[in-house]
Amino acid sequence: MLVDSHCHLDFPDFAEGLDAIIAGAGEAGVGHMLTICTHVSKFEPVRAIAEKYDNIFCSVGVHPHNAESEPDVTAEQLVELADHPKVIGFGETGLDFYYEHSPRDLQERFFRAHIGAAREAGLPVIVHTRDADDDMARILRDEYAKGAFSGLIHCFSSGAELAETVMEIGFYVSFSGIVTFNKADEIRAVAESLPLDRILVETDAPYLAPVPKRGKRNEPAFTAFTAARLAEVRGMDRAAFDKATTDNFFRLFSKAGAPPS
Repeated sequence: MLVDSHCHLDFPDFAEGLDAIIAGAGEAGVGHMLTICTHVSKFEPVRAIAEKYDNIFCSVGVHPHNAESEPDVTAEQLVELADHPKVIGFGETGLDFYYEHSPRDLQERFFRAHIGAAREAGLPVIVHTRDADDDMARILRDEYAKGAFSGLIHCFSSGAELAETVMEIGFYVSFSGIVTFNKADEIRAVAESLPLDRILVETDAPYLAPVPKRGKRNEPAFTAFTAARLAEVRGMDRAAFDKATTDNFFRLFSKAGAPPS
């Protein structure tokens, strides 16, 4: 069994046929999914999907793209919204200096609020970072010095130095379909080097469909292609790799409760 640790099932791309998409994921060996919130103002539809399907969990948070357009949010508000059995993490949050849809200082303020919530509630923070490795490392180190918290870098596309930093604070790293792309040698090198017990897999659906589905709408079933490529990169038996990443997911997102063996 695999877990798609990051997808966006509330997006318009999945407005029709979600039952079939969920069923297709199961047929591909993807037993659980974590659907990710990007706007606190649109959290209710995200939570409703998690409530409808037994094998789907959700997060609550504000994507860095949306920091300027969303109402200001505090750690206390996020913790209150997470008081639901299906809410197992905060985010996605973080820094995106590639598009910069929101001012950098505002992105950082929202990010720190999510980290505060993670620390207070004991739930992981789900981190987006793009073209912001130095600032990401600075904030993570600064916040960790204030008190421990758990989390992961999702859709890892950064360099080895940031990977080392997040390993030092006990974070996990999730890899998407990017690792299957022809020019992703640097990311595959990071995936090969990391401890097995810190790796998760994801789709980031509907985006970033892996080879051989590149160019199509991504969906949770395609987690299997990413897992297969990562197992190959690490020289591992596929079943052993799948089990390891699933165990890692339920260790990090412990509120989800590990399924029966």
